[in-house]
Amino acid sequence: MISFIIPALNEGAAIAATVDSCLEVARKHGLEPAEVVVVDDGSGDGTGEMAALHGARVIRHPIPGGYGNALKKGILSASYDTIVILDADGTYPVDRVPDLLARYRMGFDMVVGQRTGAHYRESSFKSPLRAILRMLVEFTTGQKIPDVNSGLRVFSRQTILSYLPRLCNTFSFTTSLTLAYYMTGKFVDHLPIDYYSRHGKSKVRLLRDSLRTMQYIIEAILYYNPLKIFLLMSLFCLVLSVFFIAGAFFTKIVSFFILGLGNIFMALLIFSMGLLAVQIRQLMK
Repeated sequence: MISFIIPALNEGAAIAATVDSCLEVARKHGLEPAEVVVVDDGSGDGTGEMAALHGARVIRHPIPGGYGNALKKGILSASYDTIVILDADGTYPVDRVPDLLARYRMGFDMVVGQRTGAHYRESSFKSPLRAILRMLVEFTTGQKIPDVNSGLRVFSRQTILSYLPRLCNTFSFTTSLTLAYYMTGKFVDHLPIDYYSRHGKSKVRLLRDSLRTMQYIIEAILYYNPLKIFLLMSLFCLVLSVFFIAGAFFTKIVSFFILGLGNIFMALLIFSMGLLAVQIRQLMK
């Protein structure tokens, strides 16, 4: 028993093939009963109608509400506990879903399709942004994460329900899901998959969505582990104090020494605020 959840915004060129692939994989590998839930996020090209004709249950939004919001609606309406999320644009290999399910049944809370191949590395601009985001997420979680925002995942509906209100409504949904599971001690596995060229035009706006993702990462740190970000700021102040004091030693400029002492006191103050934030979080829990 499995529910495929597919958010779709103007994906008429690929939605029929995606729905057909999901139903075929479910039939071929004995995953039935299965359902395909397509969340038509305000499409204007007949995406929802096409999905319904090919056997999907369609949830329609009157206007676009965001990738994450569409996934949340689909997850909440799912009939079965085992959830598979994937995109409607043909970029993910649906025939690898049984492999992800096999790993999931080994006891993992979530299994992620780790994207590989030339189409995943297609842009010289995307790669540095992905590297920065992965570095931030790995700093936040303290663990190596091969793919922080892959859109092909398997997880339990019952497990994710308590996280949904805090997950992002935009393209950062998958990043926020990764952070939430890692920072609350869930077991997450990554399985390498091929990543294909998409049908149609991408809805992602790299700079805007990357900035939103960075914003959510900071919010996640403050929610799950606030001391970490205060500790980072405190260390930054200590580094500045070393430079100022060293400058005062070599140049004999007294103001550099004063700035160095000021940064030491600032580091202590910020660290103390971090300890207070941890206590407040524990009281809220």
